Amino acid sequence: MLAVDLDPQAALTYSLGFEPDDVEPTIHDVLAGRTPATDAVLSVEEGFDLLPANIDLAGAEAYLLGRTAREYALKEALEELVERYEVLVLDCPPSLGVLTINALTAADQVLIPLQCETLSHRGVGQLLATIEDIRRLTNRTLRVVGLLPTMYDGRTRHARETLHRVGEEFGVPVLDPVPKSIRFAEAPASGVSILGFSPAHPGATAYRALSEALIP
Repeated sequence: MLAVDLDPQAALTYSLGFEPDDVEPTIHDVLAGRTPATDAVLSVEEGFDLLPANIDLAGAEAYLLGRTAREYALKEALEELVERYEVLVLDCPPSLGVLTINALTAADQVLIPLQCETLSHRGVGQLLATIEDIRRLTNRTLRVVGLLPTMYDGRTRHARETLHRVGEEFGVPVLDPVPKSIRFAEAPASGVSILGFSPAHPGATAYRALSEALIP
């Protein structure tokens, strides 16, 4: 498996044990045409690979906006890696800018994480509208797998009501929630995922079940 960090904040890169400021080359260099994607791949201790990011990726927005067929830049850059990996996971920034558009154009399917809060609920509607545009213009076969409630606290009425509204309003499958836990905040400090940090934790179990359902 290859994970691709498309967020200039580089949270994925950091969470997997790398210091983003010290990593070179990155996905930014790949998108800018300075480095082949194969030369930027790092091995992760947990047994998969990472195409890392750092704050330089913020400059890719400006670079891509001036490029012809900018929506396809990531898809073209990853072509040499597609044959090497069974699964590519594209971790998008929390915005609907050109990097997210590139990811949606390159992807086969989309998993939408959702915090069960009002503002996140509103963001899902905007994202689904963008996905419809992507299907119409750059990626007709893009499929929404479902909404994944994360950091879910079923004890609160607000979380339960938000989850119910999302399922009714958007007509998209709502997957089993991942329970809220301090373990998710602690894991990045150790440079491993929740699966490596606390493999028996209910959150790890939830993600393991999700991966088995998505990748039989």
